[in-house]
Amino acid sequence: MKRTLLLLVLITLFACGGLVSCGERADVATLYVYNWGEYISDGSEGSLDVNAAFEEYYYETYGERVKVNYSTFPSNEALYAKLSSGAANYDVIFPSDYMVERLIAEGLLARLDYSNIPNIEYISDEFKGERAYYDPDNEYSVPYTYGMVGIIYNTELVDPNDESIGSWKLMWNEKYSGNILQFNNSRDAFGTALYYLGYDVNDATEEQWRETLELLKQQKSIVQGYVMDEVFNKMISGSAAVAPYYAGDFLTMYEGNNKLAFYYPKEGTNIFVDAMCIPASSKNKQIAERYINFMLSEEIAIANAEYTYYATPNTLVTSSPEYIEYISSVHEDAMDILYSGTEGVMTSFYKNLRPEKLELLNSLWEELKIESSVGTAIYVACGIVVLLVAGYLVFRAIRKKKRENYD
Repeated sequence: MKRTLLLLVLITLFACGGLVSCGERADVATLYVYNWGEYISDGSEGSLDVNAAFEEYYYETYGERVKVNYSTFPSNEALYAKLSSGAANYDVIFPSDYMVERLIAEGLLARLDYSNIPNIEYISDEFKGERAYYDPDNEYSVPYTYGMVGIIYNTELVDPNDESIGSWKLMWNEKYSGNILQFNNSRDAFGTALYYLGYDVNDATEEQWRETLELLKQQKSIVQGYVMDEVFNKMISGSAAVAPYYAGDFLTMYEGNNKLAFYYPKEGTNIFVDAMCIPASSKNKQIAERYINFMLSEEIAIANAEYTYYATPNTLVTSSPEYIEYISSVHEDAMDILYSGTEGVMTSFYKNLRPEKLELLNSLWEELKIESSVGTAIYVACGIVVLLVAGYLVFRAIRKKKRENYD
């Protein structure tokens, strides 16, 4: 009986393609794509489902089945931790410029074969060659979007005549205590304070980094929370009044709450490029390159630009009347905010920090987060519990002594 059962199991396994489950096709390749949240047209609200379109396109073009396994990350640091640890393998990733530079330096990216990415011709020259400091020979990355960090504020919660509007100072304004949000990643959070203090975000001295930490500690008491994607709900719902975030995301939030306003701080801010790259560990490099090429095609690039609201380096998009009309319908100043309005604003890219500076940043970030108000609340709560337990034990001891004396 046992042998018969074993034979049936083996027959079933072979029928299903060895150890592949019966619900899967052994001849279907899986492309693992790792991107930021809300960063691709996904079929929601009538938008084009780009990944589904790629699967269909790939079969029609190459006669092979591909399944896109799509997942998201909240920050460059989270992406790096996953990739460098080997905890998971991906085929296409979307790191920001300074992280591209770091991944190249550590041998974690594969060189691209541009014979599989002919649509690279549609990327503006502004994003090629030496101008792409993080990958000057364009060997490892293809620009996807770009933008700048600014400050979003609720015009019903922030005094429109407040003198700190236009400056990073608004994020340290005690008038809005409990209504201010801060980045929940080390580079951007420290960037807000470094720009405010007038320090170089790449070459600040250790003393200046520590001064920046003290400024962020001062801010802690008026910060409602450290956030990334949570910023959308908080700013749209009006549960927070001030937040630093990316220009493209402001347009998304504005669509949900037209009481929101945006500006680039006068002290200067970060400009960034997010790029498409292939990890050195990719098991489907050719398919990954074809995926990148597909992302640069006109219909797909426009769909992604209209969905994300980020500025695009793709000339097929920026020259499209359809795109210009659409993005201008979201906000009358959208083209100015994303493109021409950035002229004259002092900007700098984040660059890959030297190992000793990176270690310093990580330790300062841990110090800031450990001493957060949430952490303090936990310590206070623990202290109260300890006191209650101690009081209870004393009470029990007194009762026991009274009973002994009574006996």
